[in-house]
Amino acid sequence: MTSHDKKLSRRAFGGVVGAGAAAGLAAGPARAASGGAPAGATAGVPRERPFRAAADRRSRRPNILFVLGDDLGWADLSSYGSPHIRTPHLDRLARQGVRFTDAYSGSATCSPTRFSLYTGRFPGRTRGGLAEPIADRSAGLEPTHPTLASLLKGAGYATALIGKWHCGHLPDHSPTRSGWDEFFGNFGGALEYYSKLGLGGEYDLYEGDAPYKDLRYYTRILTGRAGEYVQREHDRPWLLNLNFTTPHWPWIADGDEEASAEIVRRIRAGDRGALWHQDGGSVEKYREMVEDLDRSVGEVLGALRRSGQEKDTLVVFASDNGGERFSYHWPLSGSKSSLKEGGIRVPTLVRWPARIDGGQVSEVPVFTPDWTATLLEVAGARPDPAYPLDGASLAGYLLRGERAPARDLFWRVRGERALRRGEWKYYRGAGGRDQLFRLTEDAREQADRASREPELLDALRAAWERTDAGLLPYGAVS
Repeated sequence: MTSHDKKLSRRAFGGVVGAGAAAGLAAGPARAASGGAPAGATAGVPRERPFRAAADRRSRRPNILFVLGDDLGWADLSSYGSPHIRTPHLDRLARQGVRFTDAYSGSATCSPTRFSLYTGRFPGRTRGGLAEPIADRSAGLEPTHPTLASLLKGAGYATALIGKWHCGHLPDHSPTRSGWDEFFGNFGGALEYYSKLGLGGEYDLYEGDAPYKDLRYYTRILTGRAGEYVQREHDRPWLLNLNFTTPHWPWIADGDEEASAEIVRRIRAGDRGALWHQDGGSVEKYREMVEDLDRSVGEVLGALRRSGQEKDTLVVFASDNGGERFSYHWPLSGSKSSLKEGGIRVPTLVRWPARIDGGQVSEVPVFTPDWTATLLEVAGARPDPAYPLDGASLAGYLLRGERAPARDLFWRVRGERALRRGEWKYYRGAGGRDQLFRLTEDAREQADRASREPELLDALRAAWERTDAGLLPYGAVS
């Protein structure tokens, strides 16, 4: 990276102010993908600065609001450089906290990443995590396995999950069997936004373990429920996992009742592929859905502010994996289901007003299991030694000015493998060829450095294989 590039990479995104700002944002992700903030700062627009932990402050244990978007791509937010999607509420969240440029999901599809968040471990540690993703009732998160919720509950937290679970089905698997006091949402991987019909044509909206009838647009329902939860009179700190299905297919925005009716007709006629909506959607419809997600997060954060708990609530916003057909990834390659950057690098924002200063950007590589370890530490909960975490706590880095944990980030999906160490990424795709990319110079993964750095390639491949040897093999039954 040249000195000119380094200077540009420190510029900020801020809000969108006129055509000049929009043009700057459109050009910005190339810098952000190399480890810095998007270029294009404009007069009057706030600037990000490299992350630095605030001076030590005392605070109580925080409430925790962890918000997941579903199939939201790395550059789908205007704060990450989208040229056509406007996300003012999430941009404000970024300005009030820390925006991570090199944050990753725990896997390349929905349920394995959720396993990695709930357990703090690689998905391949558990049988249910081997499904990529869970598509039937044969596997799930075993209730005997400690989770973020069960461990926080043991430390005195109230716990709730609102939205998409996708870690197994009744009668054997449920959030209320895995540490969450309350559950309101859907069990499966997708549902039609109005009828709540799932992939198999089943009705899939539940309160606890009982079906709950509500035929309003699903994102509206989840937003209302989450707003109600955060405004309650809580007598102890709380964890709320708020898992939107937006902008996952089918491509139906709020008000698209005619499109909804057609998909419902096809589901009831036995069309098992109706929810995939292969013949529907558009870039414009996707924009509507992402901007609706942004408004919904803004409503929940507004409710949190009115409750008087904003200062003492740690908010994390992320996506469960990279985007799909209509998502914006530039300059990354790949998308959902792939271990190329576009399949696993995700927008990630963190805010905790009591402890973390706003307007900051972090280039540190992190991934989903790290947040589990971090949240447990800040909440004063201890992991179960029988189930050691694969994530590293970022609490020292975020709160005490310590160096970020130095370790490898590991991924495995059927047919692909990847490992990131610092600025380097080892990758093997379905073709079976080992490749090496220097992400700070080549976020698009086009310049294969394997032949130029054979010793480094060997070291990263060996590290990947050591970790893989400790995981369950695909096809494992226990």
